[in-house]
Amino acid sequence: MERRDFLSASMATSVLALANQSQAQSSAGRPREYYEIRRYHLQTGPQVKLTEDYLANALIPALNRMGIAPVGAFHLDIGPDTPTLYLLLPCAKLDTLVSAELQLAHDEQFQKAAAAFWSAPATAPAFQRIDSSLHVAFEGWPKLTLPAATAEHGKRIFQLRTYESPSSQAHVRKVEMFHHGEFDIFQRAGFSQIFYSDTLIGPRMPNLTYMLGFADLTDLNAKWDKFRADPEWIKLKSSPRYGYEEIVSNISNLILSPTAYSQV
Repeated sequence: MERRDFLSASMATSVLALANQSQAQSSAGRPREYYEIRRYHLQTGPQVKLTEDYLANALIPALNRMGIAPVGAFHLDIGPDTPTLYLLLPCAKLDTLVSAELQLAHDEQFQKAAAAFWSAPATAPAFQRIDSSLHVAFEGWPKLTLPAATAEHGKRIFQLRTYESPSSQAHVRKVEMFHHGEFDIFQRAGFSQIFYSDTLIGPRMPNLTYMLGFADLTDLNAKWDKFRADPEWIKLKSSPRYGYEEIVSNISNLILSPTAYSQV
């Protein structure tokens, strides 16, 4: 693909896919997943257990029945506004993802399991607030990849990173950097690459969000040291196309740990 075509297609494909509720395709013809990242803002105390029980026994099973899977569920370990529970909802069909909450009202099995959470009184609410954002997978990484530790129920943590850009052009160039070398550099450094996505709806746009997996914080720091020292990374970030100005104006960096019921 010509560079000019890449720049125009990267943003246009996402917007048209959202408007038409059609399945986005990668350049290789593979379907690109959509993701909702949902945050449950809680208060320490009974809210946490009530919400955890709801997610594990009511919401995630219901979402799986709709075809939304695997669902990631995470505690926020390092980042603002704790306690917060994060959900990662991947789906191949945009209409399924955006209408999921409406479908829950017609799921009798869900309604029975969710009764305590859904009917919590105003004097003892189940949560403080819920917010979410909608994303589409990068062309070059069209589907979520589970780390090996998930299947083994092994120890693992995740890093959720959001890169904000000062302009749409800068954002598209940052996305381009991933496709023109960063995926391979992450691979050489030994990262578990979970997903990469453009934000379609959410705060502080334009931005992209991606997730990486590690055994623990020591493993995280060692792999980032290896990444930063990679000669190809040094060359890529200093190239005239990407190094002529700051194309990332702010980075949000969260450390998450999976809940016992997480499917990621």
